[in-house]
Amino acid sequence: MLRQFPATHLKLVRSSVRLIRSKHTLPDLPYDYGALEPVISAEILQVHHQKHHATYVNNLNIAEEKLHEAMAKKDTVAAVSIMSALKFNAGGHLNHSIYWTNLGPNCGGEPSGEFQLLNAVFLNFCHWFSGDLAKAIKTDFGSYANFKSLLTNASITVQGSGWGWLGYNPTFNRLEMAVTQNQDLLQPTTGLIPLLTIDVWEHAYYLKYKNLRADYVKSIWDIVNWKNVAERYANAVKK
Repeated sequence: MLRQFPATHLKLVRSSVRLIRSKHTLPDLPYDYGALEPVISAEILQVHHQKHHATYVNNLNIAEEKLHEAMAKKDTVAAVSIMSALKFNAGGHLNHSIYWTNLGPNCGGEPSGEFQLLNAVFLNFCHWFSGDLAKAIKTDFGSYANFKSLLTNASITVQGSGWGWLGYNPTFNRLEMAVTQNQDLLQPTTGLIPLLTIDVWEHAYYLKYKNLRADYVKSIWDIVNWKNVAERYANAVKK
């Protein structure tokens, strides 16, 4: 009996070759490597960015080049065999790109639309313009405290490697949580538009927290850049 490739795989192959062939590059961080201490050490951040994320970018470029070569030869079998590497490394690149911007120095706390003098003194703009997001969190989760507890527990209990997410459901116009395994992308997997993510791969925390993932996840709330999350929410609602 012949084994057939799923139609979705062939569709993905055809759509991939229509993309403009341009090299992906490692994005610069919007802060210094030591800026997120003590939550994330400079060593962790540098290794995470320069080694792990850079590897995903490099391997994504390699996978796309191989895909182009396979399609130029009209070798559909070879093209489909590259899909796994393409999916994994594209996810690694895009997930990390969201993660970096979700974080920031002198951030954390609770999202709010109110101007705070203390924030202005310390040039902390992380909470500005997040009023609509704060209201949505209260509407969809009851309270910020409940939302934080739910996403914390969901992220801590991810089996193996993966990500905890806050996403926007455009079908029902509401916020939802989800977890993804390995480097799976949120939107293709769940239909949710990504707003906030917590990386729970061991390389994100092990050099400081060892096997205590829970300590890392609970601490990361101190550096969440709510302005970035709120901007993502505003853009998602407009779509």
